Amino acid sequence: MIRYALAVALAFTGAVAQAEITVQQVESPGGIKAWLVEEPSIPFVALELRFQGGGSLDLPGKRGAVNLMTGLLEEGAGDMDAQAFTQAKESIAAQFRYDMGDDAVSVSAKFLTETQDQAIDLLRETLIAPRFDQAAIDRVRQQVLSGIASDAKDPESIASNAFYAQIYGDHPYGSDHNGTIESVSGLTRDDLLAAHQGTMARDRVFVGAAGDISAEELGVLLDHLLGDLPATGLAQPDDIEVQTTADVSVIPFETPQSVAMFGHAGIPRDDPDFFPAFVMNQIFGGSGFEARLMDEVREKRGLTYGIGTYLVDKDHSDLMLGQVASANDRIAETIQVIRDEWAKLAQNGVTADELELIKTYLTGAYPLRFDGNGQIARILVGMQMQGLTPEYIETRNDKINAVTLEDVKRVAARLIQPDQLKFVVVGQPQGL
Repeated sequence: MIRYALAVALAFTGAVAQAEITVQQVESPGGIKAWLVEEPSIPFVALELRFQGGGSLDLPGKRGAVNLMTGLLEEGAGDMDAQAFTQAKESIAAQFRYDMGDDAVSVSAKFLTETQDQAIDLLRETLIAPRFDQAAIDRVRQQVLSGIASDAKDPESIASNAFYAQIYGDHPYGSDHNGTIESVSGLTRDDLLAAHQGTMARDRVFVGAAGDISAEELGVLLDHLLGDLPATGLAQPDDIEVQTTADVSVIPFETPQSVAMFGHAGIPRDDPDFFPAFVMNQIFGGSGFEARLMDEVREKRGLTYGIGTYLVDKDHSDLMLGQVASANDRIAETIQVIRDEWAKLAQNGVTADELELIKTYLTGAYPLRFDGNGQIARILVGMQMQGLTPEYIETRNDKINAVTLEDVKRVAARLIQPDQLKFVVVGQPQGL
């Protein structure tokens, strides 16, 4: 067990109190592993499940199947249709949420201690025996198709999808996990059953729990909830190395301002230089109005309302990306400023004042992330998927404080590559 005292904003009282986070590593009688923060003071439990793989496991020609399948998990299960399931869930004040991304299918649950057994029985039905009724398939399919059509008219979505397509090609990361109009329209119930069997398996599930439940109770619960899932699922896709050049791709689109996605290869989460890279990015483009890019692009020149950069740690690839929107007649200047600042960062690193300010912010903000059972459960799952240990909660701020100017300068020279900085611009840019 690892203990870490931190300030937690209590959702029920609105107060901020000192709480002690104790992470227990649990293994069920059936061998399912989980992390637990036991907190009996409030009679409810948050449970977070994450099945590694997500949309990257779509079978050839079935793009969007995992997304559509995920959207249908709550649309009826076992002997209950969608309406009956919703009524049963609401009658015990349980909350379930299902989501997915490139690398995971996520299931979040919150339920009262007194109705825990009923809530878990309901949740189990959605995981083990989703109905995939044709009426529900048709209804949710139309919702997905509407979203795809909307994204096709959204400059930010167009820029993001084009950027990923250009750098990832035929890899699953190279296409939108929502699918296309054609692929989603062609999905059948059998395709959804195959997506369910291939993604929601015991060999890829990560579990975090927080609230009024003991380790022993959690172990029994997990075997009941997950024990009848397939033992193994589909194989994960291959890793892919990002290779870019310093170019600009323009996608014409009728809009008063252009949107630009930019970036190049990033750094793995388990790299020894990750923390210096993380701190560097926060200074450069990740800390809002205090970030260097925000100051240079917005505050000094008025070229945009907002700009940011972020490290993207995918399971099979790593990126450093940024996004900005600017008027069509100013986007060329915006891109030049970004390029100039990219080169300055690579050559000079950051200043001592910038480093101290961001350390204060990052170490002070970290404990506030643990602001309720649901958030704690999500953090526990995320840590497991990143290969971290419970000690990370206790040592994370020490790792931030240990970053030096020399560390940042070394990592900036290694990670920030102006000759690889790629831009995809959507709009009617002038001067590009």
